[in-house]
Amino acid sequence: MPLQIGDPAPEFTLPDQAGNPVSLKDLRGQRVIIYFYPKDDTPGCTKEACNFRDQWAVYEANNIHVLGISKDNAKSHSKFIDKYTLPFTLLSDPQSEDESEPSCPVAAAYESYGLKKFMGKEYMGMMRHTFVIDAEGKIEKIYKKVKAATMAEDILNDLGLSS
Repeated sequence: MPLQIGDPAPEFTLPDQAGNPVSLKDLRGQRVIIYFYPKDDTPGCTKEACNFRDQWAVYEANNIHVLGISKDNAKSHSKFIDKYTLPFTLLSDPQSEDESEPSCPVAAAYESYGLKKFMGKEYMGMMRHTFVIDAEGKIEKIYKKVKAATMAEDILNDLGLSS
């Protein structure tokens, strides 16, 4: 059954841009934005990350934790953060080289990894989806049709927190 508003958010622990583990359960008591994106330093992903950066003061003032998740490694995340002065955490949900292991298991748990189509080709990849998790760890909002350039503002508007 697909994830729905009100469901408990799937728990996870993933490494951040410095290789340190970050667990969703440790962020209880505050709202958490989890946004899945395909790849560091690509046009759409950069627009989305910079939109969160540009709205950061509002997120911080409202004690909202932002986590970006892609299959990129810590080194790639660190470069991306430095290049665009991103003030939030990026997590690595790696694509498995071993066919018997699930690729991007956290993205898969959030129904954000699967079959994609681009220029007539089909492939497995990370989908651009965003989730708002409430202070109790339940899914508050789900965004499957994400506008990269305005996602951070759209969330703030939906939560009644204007920038």
